[in-house]
Amino acid sequence: MERSAIFEKLNDIFCDVLDLDEVTLDEATSADDIDEWDSLSHIQLIVAIEKGFGIKFSSKEIITWKNVGQMVDSIAAKL
Repeated sequence: MERSAIFEKLNDIFCDVLDLDEVTLDEATSADDIDEWDSLSHIQLIVAIEKGFGIKFSSKEIITWKNVGQMVDSIAAKL
């Protein structure tokens, strides 16, 4: 799966979980950029991403992410 397709699917997941009409994620997007992305919604996002892509992340992996680009790197490596 290409990065652009991963970003497209992530946009849909973020909109669904965070109850947003629209969100535009890019490599540098972080929780600081989206008001609705707090610690609780972060967990909900991880669960939805794992389910949506049919993958599992380790806790060690998750805590290293500083932005969506790093999240996409992890997703791409598992697909």
